[in-house]
Amino acid sequence: MKHLAILGSTGSIGTSTLEVVAEHPGEFAVVGLAAGRNVKLLARQIRRFRPRLASVQDDEAAAELRGLLGPDKTTEILTGRTGVIQVATGAHADMVVSAMVGAVGLEPTLAAVEQGIPVALANKETLVAAGPLVMAAARARNVPLVPVDSEHSAIFQALKGQRPEDIRRLWLTASGGPFRTWDAHRLRQATPAQALKHPNWSMGAKITIDSATMMNKALEVIEASVLFNLPVERIGVLVHPQSIVHSLVEFVDGSVIAQLGVPDMKLPIAYALAYPRRLPLNSPPPLDLCRIGKLTFEAPDLERFPGLALGYAAARAGGTMPAVLNAANEMAVAAFLHERLAFMDIPKVVEAAMNAHQCRPLASLDQVLAVNRWARDFAQGQISGGN
Repeated sequence: MKHLAILGSTGSIGTSTLEVVAEHPGEFAVVGLAAGRNVKLLARQIRRFRPRLASVQDDEAAAELRGLLGPDKTTEILTGRTGVIQVATGAHADMVVSAMVGAVGLEPTLAAVEQGIPVALANKETLVAAGPLVMAAARARNVPLVPVDSEHSAIFQALKGQRPEDIRRLWLTASGGPFRTWDAHRLRQATPAQALKHPNWSMGAKITIDSATMMNKALEVIEASVLFNLPVERIGVLVHPQSIVHSLVEFVDGSVIAQLGVPDMKLPIAYALAYPRRLPLNSPPPLDLCRIGKLTFEAPDLERFPGLALGYAAARAGGTMPAVLNAANEMAVAAFLHERLAFMDIPKVVEAAMNAHQCRPLASLDQVLAVNRWARDFAQGQISGGN
C-alpha cells in the first residue's frame, strides 16, 4: 500500500486524487492533507481518510476545523507555511501529491524532494519559479518527479523507451479556452464569469483564467523545458479545441507519438500515483473516437493571447525571470477575478514586471522567494495605479 500526502487536497486536483484513492482502497492510504481555508470540505476528507497530519492556512481556520471534527484527535492539525511543509515531510508518505495552486506550493514540494520523497507534480509553478533548483535536488537524491499535468503526463508517457537524442520537438496542446474565437474587441470586454466557463476541463479558478489568457500554456512551456531538459526553442504549442490529444513528441525520423484520452484529470493522476503500473478506472468513460468524429489543430494567435509569447521570453531569459512572470500573473489573475483589472490587462501587468526586473542567475530558494515577493509588490503597484 502506498501512503500519500496530498498538498492542496480541497482543490480540483486534490479532490480528483482522493476520488482515485477511494476507488482503489487497497492501493493507497492517505497520511497527510494540506488545504487553505475550505475547512468544511477538509473536515469531510479527514473523517473519510483519517490522515495522521492535516494543515490549514491559519489559526482561525484551525480552530474552525477542530470544532467541526469534535473530540476526534486522530489527526494532528497544523497551520501555515510550516504546517504544509510538515505534512509534506513528516507524515511518513511514500509519495507527495503537489497540487497547491501558485508559488505557495514551491517550498513544501522542494522540502519533500530534499527528504527523498517521490512527488506527483501538479503544481507547475514549482518548476516555473525554481526548476533548476528542484531538478538538481531530485537528481542528487534520485527522487522521481512524475508529472500530473495532462500535457506533461502525455509527453512523459510518449517518451517511455525512447532515447533523448532522438527527440526533435515536443508539442504541447492547448484547448484555446473559452475565448479561442473571440476578436480583440470582445476580449477587452471579457468578464470573470465568462472566463471561468472552460469548454472542456473542470479546473480551479486560477488555472481556468490562465487557460483563457493562454498563460497556462506559457507556464507549461517553461515547465516542459525544465522537466524534459530541452531548450524552449524545441517546444511548440498547438491549439486543439477537442482536448483529446494531450500532447505529442516528434522524433528525428519524422515519427510522432501522441497520447490521447478524454479530458479528465483522473487519468494522469492515476498514472502518476501508480506509476509505472496503470490502474483501472470506473470513470471517465472510454474514449470514443467515432463519436468525436474529428480532431483539429491550429497555431496559437500570439497577438490576441500575448501571455504565451511572454512565457517564451521568460524561458529564454532564464534565471529569475520565470519566477517574476509567475508571481506577477498570480497577482493579475486575482485582481481580474475581483474585477479590479480588465482581462487584456493581465498580460500587460506581467510584461511590465518582466521589463522592470533585472534578471539574475538562479542561486537559492531564498532568492526565488525574494524575487516572488518583489514581483508581487510590483504587480500590485501596477494594478493599483491602473497599470
